[in-house]
Amino acid sequence: MQAVTLGPAGTYSHRAARAVADDVAFRESVTAIVEAVADGSYARGVVPVENSIEGSVTESLDALTEADVAVVREIVTPIRHALLAQAETFDVVASHSQALAQCRDYLEREYPDVRREAVASTARGVERAREDPTVAGIGHPANAAADDGGVDLRVLAEDIQDKSSNATRFLVVAPEEERTEAGGKSSVVVYPGANYPGLLLELLEAFADRDVNLSRIESRPSGERLGDYLFHIDFEAGLYEQRAREALADVEDLVGDGWVRVLGSYDTEHVVY
Repeated sequence: MQAVTLGPAGTYSHRAARAVADDVAFRESVTAIVEAVADGSYARGVVPVENSIEGSVTESLDALTEADVAVVREIVTPIRHALLAQAETFDVVASHSQALAQCRDYLEREYPDVRREAVASTARGVERAREDPTVAGIGHPANAAADDGGVDLRVLAEDIQDKSSNATRFLVVAPEEERTEAGGKSSVVVYPGANYPGLLLELLEAFADRDVNLSRIESRPSGERLGDYLFHIDFEAGLYEQRAREALADVEDLVGDGWVRVLGSYDTEHVVY
């Protein structure tokens, strides 16, 4: 099996993807990853969906809304950020926007005058640091050593994330026909197609009345018009359970002019590296 995730090699996504497949390919965006699974180019895609410090990865939420794919697995992994550079002085810190945000307090305290540059991934930032001695990157400490004969970087500081509990959820996506009802968690996307007082309460009561715990609910613009939203909902029950099926049936009745996209049920795996 071959998986596709955010590249280049050495990203946190790459580390999570290695728990899925030994053969890992790369794309530069989450949208491209999800599309590559939807069109059958790859059997699995691994995308970051939520960080414990910075919250949801909105590109992932939007891509899962648009593409015909299933979610078949969740991987949770701790994130350890280190400051990597050729020398102790530098002018720029380059990394993924999420990594820069997760280390905001450290950077403002230790390097208030250094410019921050958002790049496609943490690994791209590390590459910039190898190529340019005036640039530092943020990545896993293991990324300091070059495995291709390139320049080794110095680990100037470890565990620079603002909170020691920093962790990221990754979702493993598969072709739509592999969607399953088995698992401890489920994810759905709900577009109500309406807006009236108490609508959201009615949607939530469908789950609460059946003792189904919602682990996450988040609104995203529908893209149809300003002020029109859809909802990403994760709940702690498998779709094989009667209570989950009944809750979704109620939701589907409530959104008669909208739609419900069931992404699937899955189990959670904690991976430490």
